[in-house]
Amino acid sequence: MDDTLSRDTATPEAHLINEAGEFEIHDEAIDLARYRAEDWLALALFWLLGLTVFYQFFTRYALNDSAAWTEEIARYLLVTTVFVGAAMCVRKNNHIQVDFFYHLLPARLMRVMSTLVDLVRIVFFAACIGLTWQLMQRIGSSRMAVVDLPMGLVYGAVLVGFGLMTWRSIGVAVANWKRGASVLEKPELAEMQP
Repeated sequence: MDDTLSRDTATPEAHLINEAGEFEIHDEAIDLARYRAEDWLALALFWLLGLTVFYQFFTRYALNDSAAWTEEIARYLLVTTVFVGAAMCVRKNNHIQVDFFYHLLPARLMRVMSTLVDLVRIVFFAACIGLTWQLMQRIGSSRMAVVDLPMGLVYGAVLVGFGLMTWRSIGVAVANWKRGASVLEKPELAEMQP
């Protein structure tokens, strides 16, 4: 490929080649400030899950003596990771949503529908907190099957996840109200999410 052609065009390759015709690539600065507590907690839980599964694999296939506790703990770590990670998705507005009708409805009706979605989401997550609390009261003291720990630990993690989701959905609703639009109305706002 002719280097004058690659420098003069507006292709992405043009930014990779410097004046001397050599590759010149620079990484963007890493901004850790955009990550929140639930991001770091989900990452830690994911790594703990990965280490548990690796230990299970190692003891089963390398030592031929499988550790019985790893399957149960891995299952509960997966549940915990999902519920804590879901709070991150709520904050970023990454959950599945149907925005077909928002392209057809008038702007005022779109605003009303978007606000209704925000309120229903908050109420739903708050109701899930109440239901999880009730479940913890009924069976939270029962023990796990293999590991002698209370099941309330798992339900407590789910409760924390729902609490974080409720908190983040309130934050999303307030941000949408201040902006006067949500991602449902203006999909380009998704790139501005924290």
